[in-house]
Amino acid sequence: MEWLSVLPPLVAIIVVLWRREVILALFLAIYCSETLLQAATGIHAPFMGFLYSIDRIIAVFQSEGNARILMFSLLIGAFLAYLRHSGGVTALVERMVNSGLAGNRRRVGLMTTFTGVILFIESNLSVLTAGILSRGLFDKFGMSRARLAYIIDSTSAPICILIMFNAWGAYVLGLISAYDIDRPVSVLMGSVPLNFYALVTLAIVFYTVLRDRVHGPMARADLRAATETEAMPEFAATRARFMIIPLTVLIGGIFAFMYWTGNGTLTEGDGSKSILYATALATLVAYLMMLMSRRFSHHQLVKIGFEGMGELLQLVLIVLFSLALGASLKLLGTGTFIAGLAGEHVPLVLIVPMLFVAGALVSFTTGTSWGTFALMIPIGMPLIETLGLPPSLVLSAILGGGVFGDHCSPISDTTAVSSIAAGCDLLEHVRTQLPYALTAGAATFLLYIIASFVMIL
Repeated sequence: MEWLSVLPPLVAIIVVLWRREVILALFLAIYCSETLLQAATGIHAPFMGFLYSIDRIIAVFQSEGNARILMFSLLIGAFLAYLRHSGGVTALVERMVNSGLAGNRRRVGLMTTFTGVILFIESNLSVLTAGILSRGLFDKFGMSRARLAYIIDSTSAPICILIMFNAWGAYVLGLISAYDIDRPVSVLMGSVPLNFYALVTLAIVFYTVLRDRVHGPMARADLRAATETEAMPEFAATRARFMIIPLTVLIGGIFAFMYWTGNGTLTEGDGSKSILYATALATLVAYLMMLMSRRFSHHQLVKIGFEGMGELLQLVLIVLFSLALGASLKLLGTGTFIAGLAGEHVPLVLIVPMLFVAGALVSFTTGTSWGTFALMIPIGMPLIETLGLPPSLVLSAILGGGVFGDHCSPISDTTAVSSIAAGCDLLEHVRTQLPYALTAGAATFLLYIIASFVMIL
């Protein structure tokens, strides 16, 4: 009956494709998972599954980390609303265009990409900063928000898993250090040039930016954007400082709080705490600057803040349901079953490519790359010891597969955050990014076959 554990994510995917309704799909997947978990109650299972689905959603708030993610997702709505209403976004866009720094589409794309590369210390920091900074510029040059969401999403995680002097590296190092592997730090560093998915994905991003060409659904999204964004700015330009100062506080605050929560070690800081604290501080700064400008009253600013939160309420609910579904699927054993599909009878040269595929499937169905690492590394590390596989090659396949599945998943919280940062509809982001992720995934699978022949046989 283990195969039934894949039913909930299948339900979610089918409903998303059929009804194009993510919230309904996620709830039905949670209900399906909880009903399967209550199968022992017999005919009462459907009713008990409904009740336990509610409890599972409520249980999300028992985790401080989850609660911080949800609070941040709401608070960033108020922050973005303040930046727009202040006129700072429009002013900064005009200044950057007039200075030549973002004088054309290629420069805007490169600025967005390099912002994500520079801020490798934390994936959400990379996504948020690049998204917020570039929204108005993409609108100005007729590029779609879907393109922006793709660039920031496909830059952040690959960069974080390649430049691992951050929480990602510390987390993975902790997982592999539990096994009898010589020099785990060298194994971790050795996975960088072999992480083909991250490298191919970044190459495609740079191709998209430098050639200024998009394909498939994203090309259609860009075509719509080119005809829709020639209107006057939403809010008149005032002073660029109304965006620059709060955004600087946000970026600097995240680094400062990472250092503080890590007791003086930046890479050991608490990412969820730092993001929330910095967002709250930056929102307060934006509020005070607008209040002191005497153009807004306290009541107006409160209304603007709540309207901004309201704009993101649907995405916050998606994040909430995604977290609940992930917890339910963990108990159901979905990830373990899918990982086991790699099989014991796979030829030696196909083990590494199949680990990549298995990691992608786990990440896609559970919506979490870090959870995939925690599940797949205990499966892959023993294979190194028993079959004599190259440690860095195995690890790179697991890490790349986790990021690949996360890029494709409509139930990933990272996908939702990228949509929030870019101001893009979630399903449009998934639909337009999917062809690019699948292309990179297919190329990566072939590269792992070649690498396996070279390094194993």
